[in-house]
This record gives sequence, structure tokens and C-alpha cells, in this order.
Amino acid sequence: MQTETRAVSVHHLPRTVWGMAFTELWERFSFYGLQGILSFYLLYSLVDGGLELGPAAAAGIVGAYGGAVYLAQLLGAWLGERVMSPKWMVFWGGVIITLGHVALAALPGIPGLTAGLLLIVLGTGTLKTNITAIVGLVLAGRTEAQRDVGFAYFYMSINVGAVVGPLSTGFVQNEWGFHWGFGLAAVGMLAALVQYVFSMRRLPEEASLVPRPISGGRLLGIGGFALLVVVALGAVWAFELVRAEQLAGIVTAAVLIAAACYFVMMLTSRKVTADEKRRVGAYLPLFLAAGIYFGLLFQQFTTISILIAERVDLRIGEWSFPVAWITMISQLAAVVVTPLIAQIWGKSGTRGPGAPAKFGIGLIQIGLAYVLMLVVLQVFPGAAVPLLPIIVVMIVAGSSEVFVGPISLSLSTRIGPEAFKSQLVGLNFLTLALGSSFSGLLGQLFSITDDVTYFLLVIAIGVVLGGALWLARKPLQRGLFAGL
Repeated sequence: MQTETRAVSVHHLPRTVWGMAFTELWERFSFYGLQGILSFYLLYSLVDGGLELGPAAAAGIVGAYGGAVYLAQLLGAWLGERVMSPKWMVFWGGVIITLGHVALAALPGIPGLTAGLLLIVLGTGTLKTNITAIVGLVLAGRTEAQRDVGFAYFYMSINVGAVVGPLSTGFVQNEWGFHWGFGLAAVGMLAALVQYVFSMRRLPEEASLVPRPISGGRLLGIGGFALLVVVALGAVWAFELVRAEQLAGIVTAAVLIAAACYFVMMLTSRKVTADEKRRVGAYLPLFLAAGIYFGLLFQQFTTISILIAERVDLRIGEWSFPVAWITMISQLAAVVVTPLIAQIWGKSGTRGPGAPAKFGIGLIQIGLAYVLMLVVLQVFPGAAVPLLPIIVVMIVAGSSEVFVGPISLSLSTRIGPEAFKSQLVGLNFLTLALGSSFSGLLGQLFSITDDVTYFLLVIAIGVVLGGALWLARKPLQRGLFAGL
């Protein structure tokens, strides 16, 4: 493993990292701007501008949508390696996402919801993996500490967008309605496109290349198969063969199957060396841990949203606190804590905790956040829960993300087998897919379970899994960097 003892700071980061970071900031503005109000759009009554679908259906749709967004990263990674260069994949992905937000803003009811979410799923799948791969190209050849700092600031930009997005759309929705909030998310995505166009000329040459272009005949056959799949899925939805409550479970199963196929492919391929297989094997438990971690974190869009809609007192005098602002607090906490933690990692070099230890800390912390939530709910049984303690829980939960999110990104761009670089980045995004769909299942469980049973289960998952990773941190760290 390479070593580095010199302090790493923001001033040593390449300018291109900041260009990609600001593009991601605006893309996440639109994504989380929508995410912050989507659950409430599904839960609120028709009189209040919502669709009134019920808690189980709302949790199923939100969980499945989030899972599908990140499941589509696999398609984006493959296209960016075989069909179109990462540089242009990011651009066209942004265009498709923008159209999705416009559809949500302009079309009412279920048709607008369906068209908008499908476009956003496809566009985000096209954009996310490829922009992360570009950052990996920019930081190529740097040490673990330097890459972790670079990705920490890149991830901080994601969380800045995740704060400003719901802050803006939540206010607009609170004052003028949901569709105005969706429209503002479209404006944010348009800003991301403008920022990216200005950054394109500074991208490394590799970002303009298709690493392993596929032949035209094979591409045509794959395109035809993809079209059949889309038509089949459309028929399933049109004839209501699947209920909304089932969507999160279906997406969770699809994510696990896709992940298993990728791991088997890399661990059995003759193109992968023994050291590379050892790294992939060590990454497997971290992949599962990250998926579970994000499931606990993304409860803010399912379980916590249901809790807010049903039991939290949002009134501050004559004014009602925008519902989207509560979930935004989680991202704000991550933004505030990231520079401090990144500076500590940069100064510590190889003396700081490795990726498994950081994952363990993050899981234990989010488990403790839900200890606070359980205490709050027991102090106010059967009564309206005050806003302030919920905000404290969101701060504790959200600030734990710095120990998992950026580290997972950094790992995926460094330890991947040479023959599967882009695919490992796409596989890493499956942790978010797994987390999103898992959070939908948790939200459905919350709707039928008492508070104590539910939160004791959630707490146990975080603390026990985090403790296990901490105990296994040394062998996992050796395996992750075998041969590097």
C-alpha cells in the first residue's frame, strides 16, 4: 500500500474536481429537492394537493424509486464503458433528468408521477456513475489519504445540494404547492447542465474515450432486448399487475440479484488477478454494510416522513415549518461535519482509521441516533411530538454519513479490478439502491409495528453490524489493498 504523511488539504485538489463537484451540487439540488417533498406528495390528502395513497403505498413507491435510481447506475456504467464516453453520458443524463422534473411539474396525478419518476431514474442512472468515474480519473495516481480527501469534498458538494434543494423546494411547496416545488427542481437540474458544459473542456482526455466499444450488431441486439423489457414493464404497470406496496420488495430483490451477478463475475473472471479477487472479496462485506447503513439513513424519506406527517407538531406560532426541511437537516449536518473530518483524515495520513473502521463508526452512530428517537417517542407517547428533538435526531443520524458515503466512493474507484473499473463504481451505487429499497421495506414495517419493537430492531442492526466491522477492521483493510 502506498503511504503518505504530508497533510492533504482543499488547496491541493485539482480544479476539475471542483467543476464536477458543482455540477453534482446542482444535480443533487434537483434530486433531493424532489425527494424532500415526494413522500408528502404521496401521503397528503387530495385537498392539500397530494395523491392520498396511504403510508404503505407511499413507502413502497419512494423506496422503489430510490432503489431504481441507483440500480440504473449499472446500466449507466456499462453504457459509459461500451457505448458512449463518460463525458457525453453525463451531459445526456442531465437532459433526461431535466425532462423528468418538467413532467412532474406540468402533468397532474399518477400519469405525471409515473412519467417524471421514470425519466429521472433513466437520466440519473446515465449521469451518476460516469461523473464519479471522471473524478476517479482526475485523482488517479494519488494516495488513499489524498483520494479520500478529494472524494470527501466531492461528497460534501453532493450534501450541499441535498441541503439547498429541500430547503428551496420545501419552502415553495409550503407556500404555493407541490407542482411549483417540482418546477424548482427542474430549474436546479438546468443549472447543473450549464455548470457541466463550462467544465467539459477541462476534463481529462480519458473522459472522452469509450474504453471498450461494442460492435454495432451487438449494440442493436441489446437495444432491441432493452426495448422489449421497457414495453413489458409498461404493460405490467398499465394493467396494475403489481401494487405500489410490492414495489420496494421487488426492487430490493432485483438489486441483490444484480449485485450477486457482478460479484460472481469479478470473482470468477480469468481477467481478474488473485490480488484483485482478494480486494473484491474484502469489499463484499463492506458493500452489504453500506447498503444496510443507507437503508437506516434513508428512513428519513419513508419511516421518518410517515412519522412527521402523522405525529410531529410543525407549528411555530402562526407559521408551519416546511416538512421537507426536517429531512434536509440530515444533509446539513453532513455538510457541516465533512470539512472537519476531512482535515483530520488528511493530517493523519496512514495513521487514521481505514475504510472498515470508518464504516463501523458510521453504523454505530446512526444506531445511537435511533436510540434518541426511541427515547423521544417514549417521552411523548400518543401525543404530538415536538419539532426540536426530531431535529436533534436528524443531526446525529446525518453527520454519520461522512464515515460511509465518501469512503465508499473512494474505494470503488481505487480497488476495482483493471478489467472492471467502471463496473465496480456502478456496483458501489447499488449500495444506495439497496439502501433506498430497504428503507421502503422499513417504512412499511413501521406502519404495522409498535414504536418500541421497530426502533429496537433498527438500533440493533446499526450497533451490532458496526461493532462487527470494527472488530474485523484489520483483516478487511489488508484484503482491500492487497497488491496495492
